[in-house]
Order: sequence, then structure tokens, then C-alpha cells
Amino acid sequence: MTDSAADAERRAGEKGADRWQSALQGIMNGSVLVTVLAVVLALVACGILIAVTDSAVQQAAGYFFARPADTFRAIGTAVGGSYASLFQGSVINFGADSFAQAVVPITRSIDYAVPLIAAGLGIALSFRAGLFNIGGQGQILMGAAAAGWVGFSFDLPAAVHIPLTVVAGIVGGAVWGGIVGVLKARTGANEVVLTIMLNYVALYLVSYLLRTPGLLQAPGSPNPISPAMKDSAVLPQLFGPRYGVDLGFIVAIIAVVVVWWLVNKSSLGFRFRTIGENPRAARVAGMSVPSLTIWVLVISGALVGIAGAYQVQGAVTSGFTSNIDAGIGFDAITVALLGRSKPWGTFWAAILFGVLKNGGYAMQAANGIPIDIVGVIQALIVLFIAAPPLVRAIFRIPQPGARSRRTKKSERKAVAA
Repeated sequence: MTDSAADAERRAGEKGADRWQSALQGIMNGSVLVTVLAVVLALVACGILIAVTDSAVQQAAGYFFARPADTFRAIGTAVGGSYASLFQGSVINFGADSFAQAVVPITRSIDYAVPLIAAGLGIALSFRAGLFNIGGQGQILMGAAAAGWVGFSFDLPAAVHIPLTVVAGIVGGAVWGGIVGVLKARTGANEVVLTIMLNYVALYLVSYLLRTPGLLQAPGSPNPISPAMKDSAVLPQLFGPRYGVDLGFIVAIIAVVVVWWLVNKSSLGFRFRTIGENPRAARVAGMSVPSLTIWVLVISGALVGIAGAYQVQGAVTSGFTSNIDAGIGFDAITVALLGRSKPWGTFWAAILFGVLKNGGYAMQAANGIPIDIVGVIQALIVLFIAAPPLVRAIFRIPQPGARSRRTKKSERKAVAA
């Protein structure tokens, strides 16, 4: 082999190695890896908490130095049994008699995730525009109130009643988000304060409506509860009553696709992202920041309003109370953070939270683990997501932009040559 052929082969080998190294560095520097590792760290931390609070582990730890294997066996039983129950209760039940029964848990988890998908998309969109929409609770309440009124007040064909009810929820959430947008754009008020305060306004307003005959209160009922939804407004099940997936899941997927197109493919989404990254540059480019602010919060509230409509059309159809938001408005903030404010990332984050919520009940029933453990997992996920350098330090992953020793050594060789 000639020298020129050997040099060409060596250069080709170096290019191939550089490609693999660049791919590996891209994975290491990406946000997906940090997100996955944050979830792993949260599960490990909660596993330690489960082991510490388990009575069998505490009893075995009393004679640890005499028989240490008993302690480790008890820890494995407590932690492994808890997470196995969580998985089988929320994803696939391997002990089921048939495949149809085995997949029931994941359909129930999807049912829990649907409102989180819609609400998380609304919060994520505001984050992408540099705005902090903390008013998910109020927007869900107003969306549920509007959708509930349409759902129990009219007798219409299902083909008309279902979409009309969803639209009512969208309008209710959009109006409540638009109030924040107008005040923010016209007066410069802080949207965090506005959205939090409007949460209380929505809560007490809906409570008043539910206590007032002729408004939202069920006729003849002394309790603050609405009438049951008409059957024509209830979301139909996609695979029958045995499974938890209904038409709301299709609506949520459509919302994800629409938001993805809006953010990544439309000129309006480009302007949203521009004011989020650099409002001053947006003004120089001729963009109306106040007008875009209003539109962001209107669309954000509309998406959260879909979650409110789902709550009365799919989750609670026998009549709703002022607790219809079920904490979804605040969980949506966590979902948006975990999904990195991206539409599909928010979708999968909501599925994960649906799995955790559904599996938490199974874990509590099978192992006696408090359901609050699920809340601890969610809180730890947010903690680690908010501190990527901590996650990278724990797993010894180089920080983004850091060059490896091999790269520096090759550069020194190239300079020397």
C-alpha cells in the first residue's frame, strides 16, 4: 500500500471516529438525556425514602450487623415490590389472564394524562414566549364552567353537542387568559401575580355560580354542584367502557400537532419565540410585543380550557363542583417544565405523570405505600430538571460546550504536525 493510500485510509478512519464522537457529544449535550436521568434520580431518591419508612426494613436493620443480608433483602422487597406494583398498575399487568386485561392499566393512565396534555401545552406555549402562565387553575375552572353549562343546558345531537361543549371550554379558558394578556400589555402588570390572583377570582366565582339556583347549581339540590351532563355531550369511549381511553385523547393529540405546527412552522409562532428570546430585538424588527403578548395568553388559556372541558365531559360527568380542576393547573406547570416547553416533550411528560398517578394508587393498595410518594417523585423531578449541572455532575457528564481531553490532544497533535 502506498503512502498516499495509507494517508487516505487514515483520514477516512479519523472522519468516521469524529462522526461517532460528534454524535455521542450531541447526545451528552442534549436535554433529553438530562431529563431521563432526572427521572431516574427521582426514582432512586424515592426508593430510598420507601426503604427508610418500611417497617420490615426497620425491623431488619435492628440486627444488621448480625445478619446484613436480611436488611438488603427487605430493602429489595420493599422498593422492588413498590415499583413493580406501580408498573403493573399503570402500564402492563403481567399477571392478567389475557392481553385485553393486561393493557387496561395503560389506558387508565392515558385517561389521567389527557387533561395534563392540554393544560401542559398551554403553559408550555406561554413559556416559549417568555411569559409565565401560573393561572392554569383559574382557566380550567372557567373552561369547565362554560363547557358544563353548555353540556347540561341543551338537547342536541352528539355530533353537534360534543364539539360545541369543547369550544365552550376553549372560549372560557381563552377569555380568562386574555384578561391577563390585556392587563399585561396595557399596564405592564406582572403576569405571575395576575394569573395567581385570577385563580382565586375564578375559584370564588365558580363557587358562587354553583351555589346560585338558575346558574350552575343543579335544580332542587342544596349542595354546590352542577347538574349531570347530557349523554349527548359526554365523550364516547374509543374501545368500550372497560378501557379508559375516550375521544378526549384524540383531541389532545390534535392539540399537540396544532401547537407543534404553530410554534415551529407558522410565522405567528416565530414571532412568539422571538419575543420570548429577545423582546427588544422583536421591537426593532417591527413586531408589536403588546399585541403578541395578548395573543399568546389567549391561545395559552384556550389550550388550558380544553382540559377544563375534558374534566366535565370525560372525567366527572355526573355533576361538577369547584374542585373540578383537581390540581391539574399546577401539575401542568411541572409537565411543561419536564417537557422542555416543547409540544411532543409535553405530551410524553403528561403520559409519564399519568402513569405515576395511576400507578400510585396501585402501589398504595398493594404495598401500603402512601400516595404522597408520587407527589415526592414529581417534586424531585422538577428539582433535578431545574438543576441540569447537578444531574451532569452526579453522572459525570461533561457540561455543554466542554471539549474532551481526546479532542484537545488531537488538536495539539495537529498543531505540532
